[in-house]
Formats: sequence, structure tokens, C-alpha cells
Amino acid sequence: MAVEALGSTPRAKVAPWNDPVIRGWVFQIVVVGLVGFLAWYLVSNTIENLQRQKIASGFHYLEREAGFEIGDTMIEYSPASTYARAIWVGILNTLRVAVLGILLSTLLGTLIGVGRLSPNWLLNRICGWYVEAFRNVPLLLWLFLFYKLISEAFPGPRQALSLWNSVFLSNRGVYFPVPLADPIHKWMGIAFLVGIAAAWFVNRWGRKRQEATGQPFPGISAGLALIIGLPALVWLAGGAPHHMSWPELKGFNFTGGTVIQPEFTALLIGLVLYTSAFVAEIVRSGILALHKGQSEAAAALGLSRGQSMRLVLLPQALRVIVPPMTSQYLNITKNSSLAIAIGYPDLVASINVTINQTGQAIENILIIMAAYLSVSLSISAFMNWYNKRIALRER
Repeated sequence: MAVEALGSTPRAKVAPWNDPVIRGWVFQIVVVGLVGFLAWYLVSNTIENLQRQKIASGFHYLEREAGFEIGDTMIEYSPASTYARAIWVGILNTLRVAVLGILLSTLLGTLIGVGRLSPNWLLNRICGWYVEAFRNVPLLLWLFLFYKLISEAFPGPRQALSLWNSVFLSNRGVYFPVPLADPIHKWMGIAFLVGIAAAWFVNRWGRKRQEATGQPFPGISAGLALIIGLPALVWLAGGAPHHMSWPELKGFNFTGGTVIQPEFTALLIGLVLYTSAFVAEIVRSGILALHKGQSEAAAALGLSRGQSMRLVLLPQALRVIVPPMTSQYLNITKNSSLAIAIGYPDLVASINVTINQTGQAIENILIIMAAYLSVSLSISAFMNWYNKRIALRER
């Protein structure tokens, strides 16, 4: 004869629909089914309309000859190149602006954010006016302004301003000499990368040494010496080639050397100045989030204001700064698509010309979406990794 345990009560049967687990699975299956049906309807309807209008579909056009010029390229390109190479040129131009914009806006924004906390009344007010001016005016207007200033502030190539008879400023860009291609340059590039890695290890060793002994290590100076010194040593070991390509005025423009075009300059300046205003507020709020006892303790140890900011406050504020900074890095990458407004040949500009010539808008828009999605996810992944690396770990 079975005996029930004291205090136990039989479980009441729950109807399947009232079970939260079953109900949750049913809702998810229904939602996935509706989304799948909507996607199937849109795709099938699009394919049917394209076939009815006799519009080609697919990505076979990428292997055809592009037939249009691109004024600013980082790799070899000509109108005889394929559409795929033209799009790749646009992607590289976008990445160039995005990477430089992220680096420069981080540096400038940090300086302005720290300046807003300065006890100097004039410096504090200037940084505050800067932030308010750039944050409250649309980026596109700043791009128009900088482009007009650059294109109209300088004369034409024949009346170009000359600096040291080697750098020329005109409304078509800044022309300056560059070294002629030499096999040693490849090894200098490798030495530069090795110098960056060595600087990272030396800086890490210096921090551990300081934590163990209390003696500061000049990590920044040592890092710069490695990054600059190693390529210089390779250059000297390779015979110190110094042949240069000099810009010369021939006809209506300069030949030789290289040029930084006004569209690129205006876009980079606009993105950096605009984004650095938001970065400054992130840095300022991150520092203010720290307890004032941190700065008082640093002062009690005899650290100067600069040492206190660099060694005590900013490293701790990074835990607050990094998450919102990720959003600004994503914004500066996506905002670079405004380059088309001032004629800079970025990814969007290359795709627009491709759409006009091929008529295959859907495929090209998908390429734009895939490119920006890949870059944004890469930035997010790196920043998430860095955020976890600097996060406090409980014992």
C-alpha cells in the first residue's frame, strides 16, 4: 500500500495553452513562419516583376568592364577595369576615411573632453562652445561649408600657393612629393608592423613593472621610438634610397608626386570635427563618473594634473567610455556615406554609377548593405572584446 509523503500535494494538470513554455514555442514558430512567408512573397514578387520588365538579375555584371573614371583611388584602376574592382575601390576609400576619422576624432575628442574639465576658464569655455556648435548643426551642412571653403579659399593650379617649392596648394588639392617605389619599402612596412607589436609588448611590460616596483616607464616614448626607429633602420640598411617624385605644373594641372583632393579633405575634416564633439562629451562624462577621491588620492601621491589624468582617471574612465564610444565609431563609418554630397568617390558613389549603367539596383543595394554591415559588425566585435578586456573581474 503506497503511502504519500507528509506535506506533499498532487500537482494539478496544466492545460497545454496555459503552459508558458509551450505557449512561448508556439508564438516563436508562428512569428518565424510569418517572417518566412513575408520574405518568400517579397522575393518571388520581385523576381516576377523583374522578369516581366525583362530586367537582368544576378551578379554576373560584376565581371563586365566598368567604363567610368574614379578620381581618387588607393589601388590601380582604369575605366577598363571591372565593376567589381570599381566597387572595391569605393570600399577602400570608405575604409580610409572611416579609419582616419576614428583615430583623429578619438584623439581630438579626448583632448576637448579633458579641456572641458580644465580649471582654466577660457579653455573650458572654448571647448564648451566647440561642442555646442558642432553637435547642434547637421553634419551635411558642415561638409558643404568645409568643401566650399577649401575649393574657394585656394587659387587654381597656375596660381597655386607654393611652400618650400615642393608643396603646392590649389583648389584641386594639396600636391606634395613622395618617394619613388623601391623594394625596400615593403620591408619598411613589415618593420612598421613589427614596431607596433613590439611597442605593445614593451608598454605591457612597463605597466607590469610599474605595478610591481612603482617606478614609471616611458611607454609612449619607447613605443614611438620602436614604431619610427625600426623602419628607419631598415631604410638605412637598404641603402637609404631617397629618389623622389616631385609635383610639377604641366599645362592646366600638376603631374608627379601625389595629391590629397579637396573632397577627401573636406569629408575627413567634417567627420572628425563633428564626431569629436560627441566623443568629448563621452570622455567628460566618463571622467565625471569617477569618485572625486580618485583625483584627490592622485594629488596626495604627488602626481601632476597631467599624470593624474593619464595614469589614474582615464584608465578607470575607459570602463564607462568604451560602450558609448562604440556607437560613435559606427556612426562615423555610416556617416561617411554623405561623401556623395561633395563628390568624394566612396562606396555609395561607385554603386550609384554602377546602378545607372547596369540598371541592377537590388543587387547593388545589397552590396552596400553587406559592406556596411560587415564593417560595423567588425568594429562592434573589436570594441566588445576590448570592453571585456578592461572590465573589472570579481575574485
